Amino acid sequence: MEYKWIVLTNTTLAILMASLDANIVIIALPKISSDLHASILETIWIVLSYGLVTTTVLLSFGRLADMFGRVKLYNLGLVVFTVGSALCGFSNSGQELILFRIVQALGAAFLFSNSAAILTDAFDVKERGKALGLNQVSIVIGSVTGLVLGGLLTDTLGWRYIFWVNIPIGVFGVVWSHIKLRELGTKTGGRIDWIGNCLLASGLVLLLLGLTLGPLQILSEIIELLMIFGGLALLALFVFAESKIEDPMFDVQLFRLRIFTTGNFSVFLNAIARGALILIMTFYLQGPTMKLSALQAGLYLIPVSFTIATFGPISGWLSDKYGSKFFIIGGLLTSAVGFLILTRLQPHENFSHLLIPLVLVGSGYGNVCSTQQNSCDEFGSSAQKRYCIWHEHYSCNSRKYLESGVIIFNYYTSSVSFGS
Repeated sequence: MEYKWIVLTNTTLAILMASLDANIVIIALPKISSDLHASILETIWIVLSYGLVTTTVLLSFGRLADMFGRVKLYNLGLVVFTVGSALCGFSNSGQELILFRIVQALGAAFLFSNSAAILTDAFDVKERGKALGLNQVSIVIGSVTGLVLGGLLTDTLGWRYIFWVNIPIGVFGVVWSHIKLRELGTKTGGRIDWIGNCLLASGLVLLLLGLTLGPLQILSEIIELLMIFGGLALLALFVFAESKIEDPMFDVQLFRLRIFTTGNFSVFLNAIARGALILIMTFYLQGPTMKLSALQAGLYLIPVSFTIATFGPISGWLSDKYGSKFFIIGGLLTSAVGFLILTRLQPHENFSHLLIPLVLVGSGYGNVCSTQQNSCDEFGSSAQKRYCIWHEHYSCNSRKYLESGVIIFNYYTSSVSFGS
């Protein structure tokens, strides 16, 4: 097998595994909470911790990869993620599961920050769109199919197996990558921006705490607002500090580049539109009106993953020839039509009524996600590409995780009535 296809297969398998765990836990949350006697707050942070950690450290891990080698840190990510998965399955409390999910997330961040860069090193520029399309679409496929697999494992073997299923895959990936992958990128100098990391992490944590503790009525409204605005103030300070630091984790001057600004703005708009779709649909399908099992709810969402898997590689391949602009605009418009139909959602719907809007949303996003990654390759330096990839990952996760606390709380207290 040609080296480039070995790279594509290995990195796609690892990214699929890491992205699958972003959502596989959602479908099993009711059972996990019951078995571990977890509080509502612990249940919320079982979901939040994974996305928060990967988003916060992604850029810094990319910088470390530039300094010490992408393949080396990619292999480290596989090891950490596999160990974290095993530990999650042995959790005996909500606090333990949150801690081990953080270990998982650290491994996933090494994988997310290096897989696209390793692919870029291995593939010729004329084939990168197709390769990145296949690789990055696996992130979304993993997020959606995690719901199906999570439902199946939870209903048959128990929720612990949603984590243990990663162990044989991870061990195989570690051995294979250690034997076959080689370093093609050039190591560069630099240092870690600790100030930027601390400001970004603390700002996001404060903001998320304010948004998740507020609906639980644990804090007063004043403290809740102070935490939210304090988080926003720290994020604003992060932007200011990055413009002054000599070697920042994020170069804010990049926003002077039109292609960078407009491209990332479209990513942000796309993330706002589809942010919590899977999360909301999961709780709607298992809610008081639809009353589906975990497995049935996952099966209802297959059209999304199928259309993403179909249109993603095709649009990535075509964008190599015709550019990314048409596919991004067309994908956003297609998804918008699907969301417009979903606004007519009733308390009880059969599968045929949900099929068309889910297909439209999935096919639209399949066009967008692969071509967005291909457009990142238009930047010259590895740092610029890393910022582009990080912004997409951040935008795609932020809204989903910001909303999850409110949605999960409402679900457990039965205060949401879909369509009423």
